Amino acid sequence: EGMTVFPWLTVLALLPLVGAALLIFIKGSAAKSLSLAVSVLAFAVSLGVLFGFQPGGGMQFTEQVTWIKPFGVHYALGVDGIGLTLVLLVTFVTPLVILASWNDFDGGKAAWIASGNQAAPAPKYDARVFFALVLVVESLSLFVFTATDVFMFYVFFEAILLPMYFLIGGFGGARRSYAAVKFLLFGLLGGFVMLASVVGLYVLSARAGEPSYLLSDLSQLDIATGTGRWLFVGFMFAFAIKAPMVPFHTWLPDAAEESNPGGATMMVGLMDKIGTFGMIRFCLGLFPEASQWATPVVLVLAVISILYGAIAAIGSRDLMRLIAYTSISHFGFMVMGIFAFTTQSMVGSTLYMLNHGLSTALLFLIVGYFIKRRGSRDVFAFGGVQTNTPVAASLWMFAALATCSLPGLSTFVSEFMVLAGTFSRHPAFAAVATVTIVLAALYMLLMYQRTMTGPVTPEVERTVTDDLSGRERLAIAPLVILVLVLGFFPKPMLDVIEPAVQATMQHVGVSDPQPWVTAEGGR
Repeated sequence: EGMTVFPWLTVLALLPLVGAALLIFIKGSAAKSLSLAVSVLAFAVSLGVLFGFQPGGGMQFTEQVTWIKPFGVHYALGVDGIGLTLVLLVTFVTPLVILASWNDFDGGKAAWIASGNQAAPAPKYDARVFFALVLVVESLSLFVFTATDVFMFYVFFEAILLPMYFLIGGFGGARRSYAAVKFLLFGLLGGFVMLASVVGLYVLSARAGEPSYLLSDLSQLDIATGTGRWLFVGFMFAFAIKAPMVPFHTWLPDAAEESNPGGATMMVGLMDKIGTFGMIRFCLGLFPEASQWATPVVLVLAVISILYGAIAAIGSRDLMRLIAYTSISHFGFMVMGIFAFTTQSMVGSTLYMLNHGLSTALLFLIVGYFIKRRGSRDVFAFGGVQTNTPVAASLWMFAALATCSLPGLSTFVSEFMVLAGTFSRHPAFAAVATVTIVLAALYMLLMYQRTMTGPVTPEVERTVTDDLSGRERLAIAPLVILVLVLGFFPKPMLDVIEPAVQATMQHVGVSDPQPWVTAEGGR
């Protein structure tokens, strides 16, 4: 694997961090402009990486420097098709979050609402701290998705908890402190359990000769069956919390409910993908035998998550909480696609991570606009809104249809691939998961009906008067365009993802099931 001459990935991941540091010295609206400029520049660099990327060429843009020699820790970065997909998601969504949150904390007041009809408590910090934290989350996410050294991955996996904690606790609603602490405790618990496995890997690699945390070295280790399973459980536990799977999901609805829309997008749309990404890169990459051994349990939990998330969403009155529950359901699909072990389901799952990031960003940001105007997050505080704000209402409808995977939108492609791929190996699980398509239509259309249709209520008439501004439309438009383009033409992303998935499948030692065709040509 050739080392790159220019450290593209280091530059890409450090850009937002440098931008965040510069914000300390800049006041007023110049701070916003700087954070937007930095995030757009990071997106431009990630496009450069995309154009220089050779699908099927394994790990690329690799960088490797010895960091802590006695422990075999390296500063090592690289991207394959799976990592690149998530890098592009992060750099694409972050500038849109910054644009959408532009005036949210001007003059030390929150422009959106806590719960019921209470105004949100004043933010604990200056508005530029919000933009700095968003950039720090972007930077650490990029390091996580490009790290090819397990110890380095672990450091950034834990570090990202801090800026996210301050985004929830500093700029959240009335119960923000509770939600932020709960988020942090769950994250740290997963990290501590994973740390035991990280230490275990050091012991194993040291016994085998030279200690090393490089993925390329560790994946060659001959790990005893029992040991591999214990280490797998440590990693899987941390990832199941991060990609909130039932029963480790309870932190997410609270954290999303108390976050402001921009913070919620960074958390659910971008940061939580670390869980599903980690399952492919580390659980399957390091413990192929244990991954197959754990499959029955993981698939059962995934299907429970799919159904539970959808049913809880139907019963939610709080708009932000409702979106969080839909995400628990969607993460169940991603996990099911990974552990169904077919090329189609795993490619679908990776594409699902990208599409879920886009559709969730769309939903959180558009719903955020309404919450700011109406002064409430309660579904029943709305009614007849589409009469006053036709553009915003139609975009809400678009976001709702993208969330329930309407054919023609990008989310449909990934959901169909996950279900079809799973069906070829585990028809029963796929059949149960398919029921959720009906539930998804129910929770999204009910939400739309209750908030947007019917006669205009007096409160809405008084509060929700102006449609989307130019800046708000600008933040939403790229998401809408990409969801449509990838819905009709997913091939460019599939070409990037598929070779990386095939390499993972080969490493795990599973091949796709044979099609069910008998000699007579009948089924």
